[in-house]
Amino acid sequence: MLLIATLPGTAAGQEPGPDPRIDLGAGWLDAQSASSNLELLAHHDKPAGFVNPANPGDFGFAGSDLAFGGTHAFMGNFNGFNIYDISQPANPTLVTSVVCPGGQGDLSVHGTLLFMSVEESRGRVDCGTNPAAGTRFQGVRVFDISDVANPVQVAAVQTCRGSHTHTLVTDPDDSANVYVYVSGTAGVRPASTMAGCNNVPASGEDPARWRIDVIKVPVAHPEQAAIVSGPRLFADPDTGAVDGLQNTPPAPRHPSGGSWSPSPVTDACHDITAYPELGLAAGACEGNGILIDISDPANPVRIDEVADPNFAYWHSATLSNDGKKVIFTDEWGGGTGARCRTTDQPQWGANAIFDIVDGKMRFASYYKLPVPQTLQENCVAHNGSLIPVPGRDILAQAWYQGGISLLDFTDSANPREIGYFDRGPISPTALMLGGFWSAYWYNGQVYGSEIARGFDVFGLRPSEHLTEAEIAAAREVQLPQFNAQLQTRISWAPSFAVARAHFDQLLRTCTTTVANRHNGPLTVTGVTCLTGATVSGPVTVRPGATLLAIDSSIAGPVSASNAAAVHLYHSTVRGPVSVTGTTGSAAIVDTEIHGPAMLTGGTATVAPIIADSTVRGPLACTGNAPAPINLGAANTVHGPATGQCAGLD
Repeated sequence: MLLIATLPGTAAGQEPGPDPRIDLGAGWLDAQSASSNLELLAHHDKPAGFVNPANPGDFGFAGSDLAFGGTHAFMGNFNGFNIYDISQPANPTLVTSVVCPGGQGDLSVHGTLLFMSVEESRGRVDCGTNPAAGTRFQGVRVFDISDVANPVQVAAVQTCRGSHTHTLVTDPDDSANVYVYVSGTAGVRPASTMAGCNNVPASGEDPARWRIDVIKVPVAHPEQAAIVSGPRLFADPDTGAVDGLQNTPPAPRHPSGGSWSPSPVTDACHDITAYPELGLAAGACEGNGILIDISDPANPVRIDEVADPNFAYWHSATLSNDGKKVIFTDEWGGGTGARCRTTDQPQWGANAIFDIVDGKMRFASYYKLPVPQTLQENCVAHNGSLIPVPGRDILAQAWYQGGISLLDFTDSANPREIGYFDRGPISPTALMLGGFWSAYWYNGQVYGSEIARGFDVFGLRPSEHLTEAEIAAAREVQLPQFNAQLQTRISWAPSFAVARAHFDQLLRTCTTTVANRHNGPLTVTGVTCLTGATVSGPVTVRPGATLLAIDSSIAGPVSASNAAAVHLYHSTVRGPVSVTGTTGSAAIVDTEIHGPAMLTGGTATVAPIIADSTVRGPLACTGNAPAPINLGAANTVHGPATGQCAGLD
């Protein structure tokens, strides 16, 4: 069944008073919901064969992770996977369902190949549903999805501990092969089902624990996929002991007073997130968070590690786009417990945010869902991805039955929530497994995988936390595919949306605001914002200062030397404009200048913009790196346009 728009009982927007997420009505498919700055566009119930109606929280049919390729979303399930056509995001359609039991069904996409994690012993090589027959399979399956409606399994690589999750890793220097880092957290299978597997202690010969498996997959011949290495990422660099990280919990009991669940003892990674363009990966590895050098994808090497006495289970990781921050999640309670109670501290079952400085992690802060959930809701930090807003670090993140939270961690020491979506518990009387497994941004929308309810599509709504231009700039980033554990560098082509997004962000930092009349000259220090202002005199921008003007009039020249940023939008300047040596962004858009204009020596990482403006005099630009652009919106220049500005009229 497909539902468009919102579910019954939606409380849109965040009103003053109690948080709307508190005391939402329960229900499997008819729970109440609350949202702020995140709008439900569409919902698909789980299809038949992937749900147990008598027990919607049945783990054997749990919805799991998401991957994306082209106009399709691939949703994992402990019983197989489903493929949705998302070419119309507000009206997704189910393309096909593939029954292939084995849990947990995490998926990744590379071109026409689909990879699937299998961990449970009920898995069979042939995807059969009778666990008492057939050949056991635990590891990574590879499907050919060149005909997306008819996936065909072309490889099945067995591993000793199965595949709880996996990470696709590309090699910037070798497009002919991809690598799969396999994170297996199950017990070691007997050698009778896979030769070479053993459960010997760390001091034994080649133990099957305390390692990951690396599979090499020739893209043109995926049937040749095979394990090529078993890196010992947890080894002690001095002694060589394979169990060189956290081998016992940091205290006899969890800080809450309860038992450790799961136990933070490191013999595997739960999740690894790779960023091949930086040659870097972050591993959430049970008792530790680690940084990994992946410049040689077949032979990754640990370069740093951290531990935290508040963390029960290092679960997943997300790097910032510039690779200077990393978020680790703590899956305290294993994802099946109520861990967002009023009595739970904000550092338990939370995110830990670290700055990365010279290859080392430095703790910055914790972030936890800022509203308590009921005892009937499994809730803890889980999977998320970046929303590509230029100039900011924003994460869409799933919190199981805590819903989806939009987290701004641009200031790593002061993370804050800027939006959310939440439903009431599945059951009003008992904890029934459910909620969002994943929440990922892909090509303009946030997509959610609900364990018990199905597939959701969300759109961002403008607010004081996220402007229309910032959302538009994020939507301009279009990816051919997306896997949450394979980060690629996000870049933004110059556009009006990107320029205005930078303006909006600077506007939030105003130290001085002029919204009416200012008599006489104005000297700009700090961040000075003119919003609908009239200045009856010249404006001088001091070195390191920022001028933002929108819908304003300046009766005199504007001069800026070594300013941090200068933006003039929809304004009038009755005099010349001279902007020299700007270190940050510069933009003159839909502005009338009564005199010459000059931009020289700008050193920002983004191109200065002079667009859709009128210059009643010459326009001269020299020495800017990068050179000014007009985004296809020609200027009217009453004089020659010279130097780097030649052709902008």
